[in-house]
Amino acid sequence: MSHVTLGLIVGNRNFFPDSLCENGRTAVIKVMEQLGFKVVALSPEDTNLGTVETWEDSQKCAALFKEHRDEIDGILVTLPNFGDERGVANAIRLSGLRVPVLVHAFADDASKMDLAHRRDSFCGKVSVCNNLRQYGIPFSLTTKHTVAPEDPAFAEDLKWFAAVCRIVKTLRGARVGAIGTRPANFNTVRYSEKLLEASGISVEPIDLSEVFGRIDRLSDSDEAVQARLKDITGYVDTAGVPDVALLKMAKLAVVIDRWMKDHDLIGTTIQCWTSIEEFFGIAPCAVMSMMSNSLLPSACEVDVMGLLSMLALQAASERPSAIIDWNNNYGDDPNKLVAFHCSNFPKDMLESAKMAYQDIVGGTVGNENAYGTVQGRIKPGPFTFARLSTDDLTGTIRAYVGEGTFTDDQLTTFGGYGVAEIPGLQCLMKHICNNGFEHHVAITQSQVACALYEAFTKYLGWDVYYHKG
Repeated sequence: MSHVTLGLIVGNRNFFPDSLCENGRTAVIKVMEQLGFKVVALSPEDTNLGTVETWEDSQKCAALFKEHRDEIDGILVTLPNFGDERGVANAIRLSGLRVPVLVHAFADDASKMDLAHRRDSFCGKVSVCNNLRQYGIPFSLTTKHTVAPEDPAFAEDLKWFAAVCRIVKTLRGARVGAIGTRPANFNTVRYSEKLLEASGISVEPIDLSEVFGRIDRLSDSDEAVQARLKDITGYVDTAGVPDVALLKMAKLAVVIDRWMKDHDLIGTTIQCWTSIEEFFGIAPCAVMSMMSNSLLPSACEVDVMGLLSMLALQAASERPSAIIDWNNNYGDDPNKLVAFHCSNFPKDMLESAKMAYQDIVGGTVGNENAYGTVQGRIKPGPFTFARLSTDDLTGTIRAYVGEGTFTDDQLTTFGGYGVAEIPGLQCLMKHICNNGFEHHVAITQSQVACALYEAFTKYLGWDVYYHKG
């Protein structure tokens, strides 16, 4: 798990024995640090036992969180006893942080219900959540209402919450690049930049003519070009691909690399159909595949919303993501389909990968101008799918998410492909069509739909359909 920093609030009510909070705080921090979290928390020198109860405690906690506001990705509220609901809510409000919040309560031991051991956290959690709702602070809950830190379920809750935090952090303030314009035949990928900007997401455009102009200024012997050429030939099997095509790919990669760095971009989407093939003589798919494989995702056909879907999936799973087409039925099985793209799939998603020419576009512009696709079959195993979309008619951002499995069913075709099984697929397709969603969907090879749903709905305020089959 990548580095995630959580602010920790240990709730307390002084009626209860000190030992509950003293030992509880230590136990929670131990689990967090074992999972690789960095913890920002009051110490016993700051407040009584390092807990939050009084107005003064809330102020101290808020000041600490403000000091680390650029580091903190989320807040964990833990209740070793009933806790003080006002102290918790005030600390979060005063901090000014707009990050995900997870509320955890310790479990009582039914054999230890005397005054020295009883926690009443079961009840206290209800009061804390009531106050957070009154304060307008969105929050998440552990799987079990109460759970001991030593219970493996608590560790799983923290991992899930970390994914939620990563999604929110990635999308809030995201800067992405749009290279070229939407292909004329792809009305389906229209989107609203203004709705994205209202959610803190910025799109930096660049015209293909400017990209081609910058490429023209690069010499074949340029050090950066030669380094990228080496990267490309070492990435996948390039046997049969002309050297001139590989050199063009290297130059395209250098220009994109520099442009992304200059503008602090975390992902791109490219006009790949069919301008680059016709007027530059390659398919950009391999360059895009390499970026996605290194967690700088790149989407096709200037599909900005598809790119943002990829970014969300990648943040949740910490694995590469890709864009696929909902492309074909698989025989007469109502729950199976053929997922396909030309393709720019990251190689880590594929059983084996080989560079070739783009079969479909090659028929129009000539195969010699369409080298650069990364072909192969998607590895069998579980996956999550997600699609974000702007609805200009209602002024909202909406989405759908769900999970399925790539199978090893027999299939022989070209490009990047796989057979996917999704329970209730026919109902999902009805939802997609009835609600005007696009033909593209993003995928990652991990099960993270629950984290996406939580992040999208609770913290980003978007309208989401969660397909559960």
